[in-house]
This record gives sequence, structure tokens and C-alpha cells, in this order.
Amino acid sequence: MSKNLQGILWALTTTALFSIAAAMAKISVADFHVLQILFIRQLIVFLSVLPSVAKDFPKNLKTNYPLAHMFRLIGAFIALSTGIWAVSVLPLTTATTLAFSQIFFVTLLAMKFLKEPIGLQRISAVIIGFIGVLIVLRPSFNGIADTNSFIPIIGAMGAAVAITCVRKLSQTDTTATLLSYQAIFVGLLSGIPMIWLWVTPNWPDFLFMVAIGIVATAAQWTGIKALREGEANVVSSIGYIQLIYASLLGYLLFSEIPDTFTLIGASLIIASAIYTIRREARQKRAALE
Repeated sequence: MSKNLQGILWALTTTALFSIAAAMAKISVADFHVLQILFIRQLIVFLSVLPSVAKDFPKNLKTNYPLAHMFRLIGAFIALSTGIWAVSVLPLTTATTLAFSQIFFVTLLAMKFLKEPIGLQRISAVIIGFIGVLIVLRPSFNGIADTNSFIPIIGAMGAAVAITCVRKLSQTDTTATLLSYQAIFVGLLSGIPMIWLWVTPNWPDFLFMVAIGIVATAAQWTGIKALREGEANVVSSIGYIQLIYASLLGYLLFSEIPDTFTLIGASLIIASAIYTIRREARQKRAALE
């Protein structure tokens, strides 16, 4: 089995696990606050990386760019919390589709703050993807069809900020430092509100939320494995299979059927994103030749 095929299989597993975690969160949020679900999920993530965090603590918190870490953590917190909030008020497929708009925000932020070059073709891909987002939003003279659609877009913006900061920080800070900040401080951001928002669950509900954390953590680890085995552009393209998983889970668990606008918009978003990913891969190969 080739490395790319192994990467694809791991990536398919990752997208399935993330979809399952989102569907489970959609069930749990009916009885518990978004931040409580996120807090328990982050607690599981923290326990999974605790050996790595504790190994060089507190040296792994040393950084020359604390402000970049702050923006990264705020962006990650917004992305994670709105991700759970979005699936509670929107169909799974719609929330997943709009969340993919993060790739366009990453492009714009990378151009502005990382000084990455952006040509006419890349701008065209961003515009096409943005049109796809507008189709899903279905704006009219009476306003947006569903104002809740802005929730995953806000989350996509938060994710884009976090990704852009990680691109910058990864050039100077170690993986252990990046991991430690994420594990400790996102947990604190979601944990502090528990003073007012905590609702004591019964054992089945608590174990269900723990299971959400386990599934989400497993998805993160399989995602890392996918990137280690396969080429980044191949693995990234597989991520859009999550729309298929979300559609199936939405139909089976919540009787949700994606409408025509969502399907058309999703097609445009996926097409523009895959074009961008493959074009960047071609440019990297050409630079190495």
C-alpha cells in the first residue's frame, strides 16, 4: 500500500470521526450548554497530550510571540465553540459546508499578515468559493434566509486566524509549545464560564460527553497520522468527504435532507478549495525541480 493510499485511508477515518463527534454534540447540546460540552471535550484532549505537555513543562511555554499565541487561542476557542453551536441550530450538512469557508479566510489572512503571494487564479478561486457561501446563505431583499448561518462562518474566521498564527509560530516554536498552549489555555477559556453554566449531568449524559471528547481526540490523532503518511494536498482534498458523512448522519439521525441551495453552494466551495490545494501543490513541486 502506497504512502498516499495510507494517508487517504487515515483521512477518511478522520473525517468520519469528526462527523460523528459533530452529530453527538448536536444530540448533547439539547440538554447542556455549548461551553460545557466543549470543556469536557477539551479535558479529554488535555489528558491525551498530558505526557507531552508535562515532559518539558514549564519550558514549553516559553515563546517570543505571546501575542500571536493569544490570537491563535482566541481563534481556536471561537472555532471550537461555534462549531458545536452551529450544529445545534443548523442541519449538519449546512453547518459543515459553511465551515469549509475557512480556506478563503486563510488565503486572505496569509496574504495580509504572512505576505504570501496571491495571483489572479487564486483570487478567482476565492471569489468562486465565496459565491458558493452566498448560495448557501440565500440572501434576498428581505435579509439572510437564516441568520444562524453566520455562526459557522464566524467559526471559520476564528479557525482561519488560528491556522494563520500556527503557520507563523511553527517557524520558531516547537510542536510541544504549540500543543501546550492549545491544551492548557483553550481548556481554561471554556472552563471559567463553568462557574455559572455548569449543569451536573447524570452518568449516561456525562459518559456521552466524554465519548464526544474521545471521538474528537481520536480524529485529531488520525488526522496527524494522515498528514504523516500522505502528501498534504492529497490528504486535504479528502477532508471534503466530511460533507457526505454529515449528510448521511443528518438524514439517519435527524431526518435532515440538504436543500438544492446547500448542494450547489457546497459544490462550488469544494471545487474552488480543491483547485487551490492542487495548484499550491503544483507550485511546490515546480519549485523543487
